[in-house]
Amino acid sequence: MKFSYALAIVLIVLSCKGKTKTIMSVQEIVDRSIKVSGGERYKTNDISFKFRDMHYASKWKDGKKILKRIKKTDSLEVVDVRTNQDFRRFVNDSLVILNDSLANLYANSVNSVHYFANLPYGLNDAAVNKELLGETKIKDREFYKVKISFDKKGGGDDYDDIYLYWFDKKTFKPTYLAYLFHVNGGGIRFRAAYNERYIGGIRFVDYENYEASEEKTSIYDVDSLYALGSLNLLSKIELEQINVSASALH
Repeated sequence: MKFSYALAIVLIVLSCKGKTKTIMSVQEIVDRSIKVSGGERYKTNDISFKFRDMHYASKWKDGKKILKRIKKTDSLEVVDVRTNQDFRRFVNDSLVILNDSLANLYANSVNSVHYFANLPYGLNDAAVNKELLGETKIKDREFYKVKISFDKKGGGDDYDDIYLYWFDKKTFKPTYLAYLFHVNGGGIRFRAAYNERYIGGIRFVDYENYEASEEKTSIYDVDSLYALGSLNLLSKIELEQINVSASALH
């Protein structure tokens, strides 16, 4: 009897160990998200698309990414070019000298559109800090809730902005995101992805763009407000004419 009882205890302990839940690190979540969304293809392809009335293009040159924004009218072509070193504006192929504040404003605008279009690529940049806030449920689907903040060095002018991402626990795709920003009076935005498609092996989505009041709510609770239908739909972020082509350097 004593032997049988001891054996039963051992079997129960082993059974419990076998059911121990594996805790996934925030780095693994982001890595798997980037992989399922395009992985190495982000580093070997040039991407172009139309957003509203402008065209955007990103190209690789000497291992560095060049971001462009092009606006054309009947008689005018304005091309903004952002690199790691500087920002330049060309009007009908002629370089236009801008003051620092205006150049910085345009550079941030160009970078922002490319950043959102290429998510989740970029979440492993050196200045990015990642924190797993836990697991949550939105509309009967389970997500990893991740906070993204930025170091002052290398984090850009808006390094003090805070981002939240909700990664689907089954697919690891970023389905929702929110951010707290401070420019132009500041505020909170919440985006819900839709119209997912893969082009050239890279995932692209459009977004429903919602507004939340920073005075009435915390960014950490904005997912609950979305689930309740309490957010105000501001706009839709839609990408058109997407093209993905192998970089000339690869």
